[in-house]
Amino acid sequence: MDTRRTPRSASGSRGLHRRTRNRAETAVGLLATAALLVSACSSGSATTSAASAAQEAALVALPKATPAALSSYYGQKPAWRGCGAGFECATLKAPLDYAEPSAGDVRLALTRKKATGPGKRLGSLLVNPGGPGGSAIGYVQTYAGIGYPAEVRARYDMVAVDPRGVARSEPVKCLDGPGMDTYTRTDITPDDAKETGGLVAAYRTFAEGCGADAPRLLRHVSTVEAARDMDIVRAALGDKKLNFVGASYGTFLGATYAGLFPERAGRLVLDGAMDPSLPARRLNLEQTAGFETAFRSFAKDCVRQTDCPLGGKGTSPERVGANLKAFFEKLDTRPLPTGDADRRRLTESLATTGVIAAMYDEGAWEQLREALTSAMKENDGAGLLVLSDGYYERDADGAYSNLMFANAAVNCLDLPAAFDTPEQVRRALPDFEKASPVFGEGLAWASLNCAYWPVRATGEPHRIEAKGAAPIVVVGTTRDPATPYRWAQALAGQLSSARLLTYEGDGHTAYGRGSSCIDRTINAYLVRGTPPTAGKRCS
Repeated sequence: MDTRRTPRSASGSRGLHRRTRNRAETAVGLLATAALLVSACSSGSATTSAASAAQEAALVALPKATPAALSSYYGQKPAWRGCGAGFECATLKAPLDYAEPSAGDVRLALTRKKATGPGKRLGSLLVNPGGPGGSAIGYVQTYAGIGYPAEVRARYDMVAVDPRGVARSEPVKCLDGPGMDTYTRTDITPDDAKETGGLVAAYRTFAEGCGADAPRLLRHVSTVEAARDMDIVRAALGDKKLNFVGASYGTFLGATYAGLFPERAGRLVLDGAMDPSLPARRLNLEQTAGFETAFRSFAKDCVRQTDCPLGGKGTSPERVGANLKAFFEKLDTRPLPTGDADRRRLTESLATTGVIAAMYDEGAWEQLREALTSAMKENDGAGLLVLSDGYYERDADGAYSNLMFANAAVNCLDLPAAFDTPEQVRRALPDFEKASPVFGEGLAWASLNCAYWPVRATGEPHRIEAKGAAPIVVVGTTRDPATPYRWAQALAGQLSSARLLTYEGDGHTAYGRGSSCIDRTINAYLVRGTPPTAGKRCS
C-alpha cells in the first residue's frame, strides 16, 4: 500500500538493497498501482464517513488456539534444499480460503539463510520489502541475507516468504510484455472525453487480464490472508513468536499480523509506516502531498547544482515545479525518441513515472538531473525511460515482473476503490492539484484503477491496536514521499505498544539507508530487545 503505495510501479534507492526494496515498496504507480495511492478529497461525505468509521473499527485478534481445520497446515515441516549462495529454499501450503480450508491450497515459496554466529541464535527474522507485490525472496537473497548488519545476521536466520500472488508464490499475471508497454504509455492526464475513454479502457483491459489469469486466487490475496500465512510460516519454522522487519506496505502486513496474533508478535520493526485507518481516497491524496514534499526537497537541491535543467541558483521550488510540469505537457503531444530496441518513445506518463521513481531516494537525484537534461536539452528520453523501466521492473527483453499485477490485486482487495467514475476524479482534481501542482493530476487519475477491478473489495479502513503485543518499533521519515511521516505517527498512536522512531531526512524508509543513529537503534532492538526511548529522533 509502497506504500499503497508508487506510480504504476515501484521505486528507486541508494545502493542495491534500496533499489530492490524501494522498487517493491511503493504503491503510487500511475496506472497499475493507483490503488495504493488511496486518497481522500476533503470534500466528499463518503470519504469523511469512512474515515470516521475507521476510528471506531479496530482489527479483532483471532483466537489463541489453532482451529482444528488448520492443524495440518500448522504441522508442516519445510523440506529445505540448497538454492545457491548459502541460501535454502522450501515451499509450504496455506488454505486458499481461511473460511473454507477444504476449498484448496495456495503454495508459498520461502527462503532462508541460517544465522552465522557467534552468539545464541534468536530465531528467525522474516523480512518484507513492501509493494504490495515486492518479492521478499528476491530482497533477502540480493540484500538482506547478505547486507543486513552482521550482528543481526549472526543471531537470526534471515527468512523471507513471497506473499500469496507475488513472485514465486503463485504469481498473478495480468498482461504480457507488449501489453504492459502499451499500458504504461497510456495518457494519465486526459484532456477530453476521448482520452478519458482511452484511460478507462486501459484500466478495464488490465483488470480483465488479471481476472482471466487467476479468477479464484484474485479473491484471496488480501493483507489479512497474507498475515495469516505468516503465522503458518512461523509455526513451520519452529518459532514461538514472529520477529519481522517490514518496509512500506510491509508495515501494514506486520501491523496486521500483530493485530491478529498479538501474543505471537515478537520484535517487529515497521519502517516507512502506513496508516490502516484511512480510506483509499485519503491515502492517495496524502501520498500525493508526500511526493510534493519530496519534490520540493529535490528542487531545492537541484538549483544548487550547475547541471540543473529546471532552474538556476535561487529559483523557487514553485518555479522548478512549473518548469517540470510544462515539460510533461510538451511530452503529452510530442513524445521523445529514446533509442529503445522496441521503439518506445518517452511519453508524458513514462516521464512522470521516471521522475517519481527518483523521489524515493535522494541518491537518485543526480541520475534524475542527468536524465532531465538529456530529455529537455538534447531531446533524448533514454535516461527517463531507464528510471521508469526500473520502477516497473521491466527487463531488457521487455518482460515485466509480477510487481504491478500483485500490487493492484492486493490494493483493490484491501480497500474499496478511491473513485468509481471519471466524473468523481474530475471533481477531486482541485484537491489533488493543490496537494501537488506537479503530480496531482496524474495521481488523481491513477486512483481510478480499482473502479474496474473484477473482484469486490473485502477490506475496509480500520485501526490496529494489537493489545497485548510486545513493544513494536514504528519508523517514520520526515520527508518520505510514499509513506508520509504523519502515517507513522498515526500507526504509532494506534498500536498499544508502539515506540515511534523518527528519521529527519529525505527518501523512503530509514533502516539501512546511511543513518548510523537509526541503524544502531534498530539493531539494539532486534538483537537485545531494547526498544528506542520515547520520542527518539535521528538525522
